[in-house]
Amino acid sequence: MLDKNGIAKRIAQEVEDGYYVNLGIGIPTLVANYVREDISVEFQSENGILGMGPFPFEGEEDADLINAGKQTITALPGASYFDSATSFAMIRGKHVDLTILGAMEVAENGDIANWKIPGKMVKGMGGAMDLVASAENIIVAMMHINRAGESKLLKKCSLPLTGVGCVKKIVTNLAVLEVVEEGFLLLERAPGVSVEDIKAATEGNLIIRGEVAEMNV
Repeated sequence: MLDKNGIAKRIAQEVEDGYYVNLGIGIPTLVANYVREDISVEFQSENGILGMGPFPFEGEEDADLINAGKQTITALPGASYFDSATSFAMIRGKHVDLTILGAMEVAENGDIANWKIPGKMVKGMGGAMDLVASAENIIVAMMHINRAGESKLLKKCSLPLTGVGCVKKIVTNLAVLEVVEEGFLLLERAPGVSVEDIKAATEGNLIIRGEVAEMNV
């Protein structure tokens, strides 16, 4: 089973040379720490930076340099800063190659709910709706079950939707799954996790084709 850093390490394997990547709040922000050093990647944050680097070491933080989740970040040489209008023009204009988001729920048809739990106070949807509406390649980073032990990979989302039919791939603490027409196609299992464990933790339709390899993380 993976922890949050393990999920980020596995997702970092999906990042290719030359990609422009948007990292959502939570686990996705960790991905920048694990991208291969032999490729060139530009990380974009909707609050107005292109060229984010890893998180700073303790004592080296710059309080004026933050990501969309208000976390302190570093900027790589050549990074640029701009206003929100320009940032969202990049997103809505489909200039981002890969979007990595967290989620509360994902449905077997690719629907995603990641912004609101009814009855709990939220500041707003932020850039999530623009990202899922515009991105052609969306990977979700999430835990497979919630704190109550219930599956977060569902037949149908119960929470307010952020986007419809948009998720392509999901990396959880238990598995890597691809959203296909029939449901969740199991691609890889986390170290120490069996196919039966994943079946038991997945409410939506889980598709298994042949032997499922263990993740290399």
